[in-house]
Amino acid sequence: MAEIHQLILTHGIDEARRQAASAHERAVVEAAYQVLAEETESIGFTYSGFALTSLPHKEQQEMVWRREGHNLTLVLQSGTDRLGKTIGLPYGSYARFILLFLQSEAVKTGSREIELGRSMQVWLGRMGLSIGGNSYRIVKEQAKRISVCRLTFFGMNGDQEVLRNGGFVEGAITMTGISTSPDQPSLWQDKVRLDEAFYKALREHPVPVSEGALKAIGPRSMSIDVYIWLAYRLHALKRDTDVSWSALYSQFGAGFKRLRAFRAQFLESLQLSLAAYPEARVTVSETGVTLHPSRPAIAKL
Repeated sequence: MAEIHQLILTHGIDEARRQAASAHERAVVEAAYQVLAEETESIGFTYSGFALTSLPHKEQQEMVWRREGHNLTLVLQSGTDRLGKTIGLPYGSYARFILLFLQSEAVKTGSREIELGRSMQVWLGRMGLSIGGNSYRIVKEQAKRISVCRLTFFGMNGDQEVLRNGGFVEGAITMTGISTSPDQPSLWQDKVRLDEAFYKALREHPVPVSEGALKAIGPRSMSIDVYIWLAYRLHALKRDTDVSWSALYSQFGAGFKRLRAFRAQFLESLQLSLAAYPEARVTVSETGVTLHPSRPAIAKL
């Protein structure tokens, strides 16, 4: 994908747009251009477990979600309301962006108590996610699902199983009403506290990501996951590393019944992620992808 960045730098954005032959190619061009045009680099953070596993992309009928990553398994369970009715699992891009905000703030402030108020609304807006109308309903629903679900990360330390069990937050992430002006009340309650076990894992294993890259990717959940995976893996590599299609399918392929359908979608998500991560070096083959040692996604590292 280095070609698209070089095309923009050499011949300009107008020529790159002219050469884009599909909606997907146009999205890739725009993502690359946004990242290249960023004047300041803003850093965000996520837990490394989300570089190896992920939330659902779409709403699930089942109330337990299980994903396998390299030496790590995520089991996510739906919470219930006061009547014992299951609420459902968090899913999609809005759930991911809410969690990215909470994790980034926790690492930056060194505290598991996160100030919300207008700051979360402003941050989501900066990421290109407006909150109003149908999107207000989606954000409110995802915040509720995040608040009550339970999650367990299973890993291995030698021949011993290690697990981290808990939730995302203590209490609930609640919305107080739509705010469209600085003079109006904030959209969110004042504070929320991250679950202690989740915060500890995040502090011990944070993955730095570029907020500019996340904004360029936008509300495309698989591309977000692939970008976070690349940000975690590439800069730590000492040599080229092959990842098979079956391994990629196991990590990213939930919801796809056939490998062929997953492969086509993964390649599009990979292209968009690479457009948002100009330093990434990845090659694709019939057997999978090869990850090459690359500069970090955040130059400050």
